[in-house]
Formats: sequence, structure tokens, C-alpha cells
Amino acid sequence: MFNKVEICGVNTAKLETLGEAEKVELLKLSKSGDSYAREKLISGNLRLVLSVIQKFLNRGENADDLFQVGCIGLIKAVDNFDISQNVKFSTYAVPMIIGEIRRFLRDNNMVRVSRSIRDLAYRSLCEKERLGAKLGREPTLSEICAELNCHFSSDQESTAYQGPKVTEADIASALDAIITPVSIYEPIYSDGGDSVYLSDQLSDEEAGMDSWTENIALAEAMKALGERERNILMLRFYADKTQTEVAREIGISQAQVSRLEKSALGRIKKQL
Repeated sequence: MFNKVEICGVNTAKLETLGEAEKVELLKLSKSGDSYAREKLISGNLRLVLSVIQKFLNRGENADDLFQVGCIGLIKAVDNFDISQNVKFSTYAVPMIIGEIRRFLRDNNMVRVSRSIRDLAYRSLCEKERLGAKLGREPTLSEICAELNCHFSSDQESTAYQGPKVTEADIASALDAIITPVSIYEPIYSDGGDSVYLSDQLSDEEAGMDSWTENIALAEAMKALGERERNILMLRFYADKTQTEVAREIGISQAQVSRLEKSALGRIKKQL
């Protein structure tokens, strides 16, 4: 998808591609201090960065930002690659690029999650996967909790949680905390025309936008009434009292209550 896209001012259609032999030679020159070889090696592997950032675009992040961060990972890979190891450069570089992007996404997330919570969530997911394979079904929170709180003998390898005792609520909270928040303006469907957003699928008859604006308008209309009219409406429609009960409470006749109520409702209706 990037063959016709310009990212960070770079025309991706014109990016060069290096052969394996050329990469090895440039790596050797770069290690010896050749800055030109280092720059050529970086520019010749930018397509590698582009292929990696595709996996992260569904998070709603800016492609330019991801590309720049991925380039930092690529530069670190170039500078730290050990040419004496029998490993392809791309095999080493991809995890470096991914790690740099993940670090960026973690540190720039609007919702910050503490390291201890992330650690508990990670251990819980590992235990969930292990138990799922063992039981042949989805393990329950109580089963995961029991395993995390179980301490094995020191001569056995274990994924058990080595911190304080945890509860099922701790595990549930930790797993919820690492879920990436979704904007209510996230497009969930598009047929080539107008997109359907998550907010379009949310509704609450009691607290919807229309109800909210109507409540504001009603409150403003009530403020325009006199104190006695406002009191009558509050007793009639909020305290659910009859006109006779209202008349008895405020010391006027039932006919007067009826007339004032009708007049107040008419004024409110006109203002709304």
C-alpha cells in the first residue's frame, strides 16, 4: 500500500533495495567508520521499516510518527549489528524496529499503566495460555489466580507470580488496563461513502444527546417562570401531587392551581 505514498517527505516508490551481499559489504564498511556506507545502509533498508509499521497502523497512530520511530530502531540495528554472527541483517533489524515502535506506543499512550500492572497482566496472559493448552478450554479467573499464587520449588521452572498474593479482581483489572482504548469516533464500517463510527452505534434514551439538550432547554424555560408557577410545576410533575394537594399546600384554590399550571405549561411549550 506504500508504493504510491509519501511519508515524512520520502517518496516510498523511489526507495532503493539492497541485495544481501551489498548489505554485508556496507555493514563491514560502516563498522570501520565509513559514514557514507552507514547512511546508504539505512536508506537501503527503509522498505523494511515500511513493512513493519503496517502492523501498527490500525491503532490510529500517525504513519509519519511510526515511520520516524521505526527509523530510529533501524539506525540502532545498523549500529549494533554483529557481523561475526551468522544472522541476516533483516532478522536482527525487524525486532529492533518493532521494539522501538512498541516503546513509543507505550510511552505515548494517553492512558498510562504502571509497570507492576503490566507485569501482572503479562503473567496472567501467559498462565491463561498455558492453562488453556493443558485443560483444552478457556481457564477461569479463579484458576489463573490459583496458579499465579502457587509457588513451586526452586529447582523447577515456573511462570508463577513471584510478588504478593493477587486476587481475581487484581487480575481482571490488570487485563482490562492493557486493552487499548478505542475512540468513539473510530470508523467501524465504510462502503466507500460515509463511514459509520462507533459513536453512531451507541445510544442511551435516558442520557442521549437529544435528551441532554432538551433538559437544558427545559431548565432555561423553567427559570423564566415566576416562583409560584415554578413551585406548582415541581409539585405536580416532580412530586407527583394532585391539583387539590398542591392547592392545599400553597394555600390557593384548586381552580387557581389549574389556571397557573396551564399558563406555565403554555409558556414553556412556546419557549421550547
